[in-house]
Amino acid sequence: MRLPGDYEYSDSRLSMKYMAAGVSLCLLLILGVVIWTNKEADAKRHKEKQETETPVLVLEHEGGGQAGNNAAGNNAAGNSAAGTGAAGAANGAAAGAGGSGAANETAAGAGGPGAANGTAAGTGSGEAAGTAGETETKADTVPAEAVMGFNGSKSMEMVERLYAEHRLVASDLDFWDMYPETPPDYMQGALQDETDGKAQGGTEEPKDKYARYEEEAEKESRMEEEKTKQDPSKDGKHTLVTLAGGEEEWVLINPYLEKNTYDFSNLTMRQKQLAYYADGKTYSYVGADLSKYNEEVDFKVLKESGVSFVMLRLGMRGYGSGELMTDEKFAEYMAKAMEAEMNIGVYFYSQAITEEEAAEEANFVIQNLENYPITYPVAFDMEYVANDTARVESLTREEKTKMAKVFLDTVKEAGYKPMVYGTKEWLLKQVDLTKLTDYDIWLSQQEEVPDYPYQFQMWQYSKEGNLNGVNGNVNLNISFVDYSEK
Repeated sequence: MRLPGDYEYSDSRLSMKYMAAGVSLCLLLILGVVIWTNKEADAKRHKEKQETETPVLVLEHEGGGQAGNNAAGNNAAGNSAAGTGAAGAANGAAAGAGGSGAANETAAGAGGPGAANGTAAGTGSGEAAGTAGETETKADTVPAEAVMGFNGSKSMEMVERLYAEHRLVASDLDFWDMYPETPPDYMQGALQDETDGKAQGGTEEPKDKYARYEEEAEKESRMEEEKTKQDPSKDGKHTLVTLAGGEEEWVLINPYLEKNTYDFSNLTMRQKQLAYYADGKTYSYVGADLSKYNEEVDFKVLKESGVSFVMLRLGMRGYGSGELMTDEKFAEYMAKAMEAEMNIGVYFYSQAITEEEAAEEANFVIQNLENYPITYPVAFDMEYVANDTARVESLTREEKTKMAKVFLDTVKEAGYKPMVYGTKEWLLKQVDLTKLTDYDIWLSQQEEVPDYPYQFQMWQYSKEGNLNGVNGNVNLNISFVDYSEK
């Protein structure tokens, strides 16, 4: 007798068993799918890694088919090819791995069985076929693993053997045209250094750029020093002379002539008169040179203004006629200067063009000085004429020097103190001072400070001076020597 609920309980337990079995099967199925998926992913990663790391070599042999005719593409290609997952061929057929590659002799595809007698098969769309005998196989057939890639030392040996057989050289590669024939500008310096190093020995490395800069700076410094030495304005051995025509010339200073030792910082202007002071004492004497162009002169007032000596023009030779003549004011000036008890010297304007004329001029001076108390020098003054032609312009430097020497020697023999008057240009360019060293120099240079390099005893520093007792401009002088005491 079936009790109520017996069958329901039994059915319920059976249902639970079926349910548990179903769940287990589902779990197993899911686990299987997961495992299969992981394996597929691993296989895919392994394949991608193998394709990335394993290079494919494409070789060309004699007797083999061309790569364009015997290649394998992805699912379809060429005359003799097989797709991915299929196998290649022999005697002129090729199989590609992963849809790429070609061979001219014997090749086997990766991932599938091989085919013989020139026939190839593959998976995917397209057909491939090869005929045996189209190309003869060489005796030393290249192993398939050498064509597809290399792994390990054995495959590397295969690659080295192939390289040795084909005798590849750098010029066989096709990427050399990527580089320009001429190097860029920023490499020029380095290449030049390298070239210089090779020229000197081949082993010297390019120098550091800072070292090169220092060498260049040192080189420029040496060049500048050489320029300074060669520059007459900076070498201390030349002095600038302005010629009669206005041109300038650097004249070499003679090292054998006595140099002046004046400290011109001791020059002082007092009451419009220049004086030379040192150690609190005055070592100069104020003077004026006068001629007929000064017209009326009050020598007593002149002396009271501070002038201690005068240089009077005694006479001259005509620069055109050649005639000797005395200055129109000489006798008058001489008498008044003597009356004012001033120190007196004279000068003569020479245009002598022969030694005889020079001696004649000197004797003319001596004759006109008789009975006159001369305490200052007798000066020889030879000059050119402004805006006209002077007789002495035809003389050479040597001839002008002879004229001066004859005049000065004659005056000296008569007991007077001889002196040479001249501008800086005349003294340095027109006469030879090495032959006139026995005579004092009266320098005419209208500058604040004279740059005449040699010794001089008297300096005419202005032609536009103003003195009490003289109308108009007057030539001002200072003497560094008191000739009245000699």
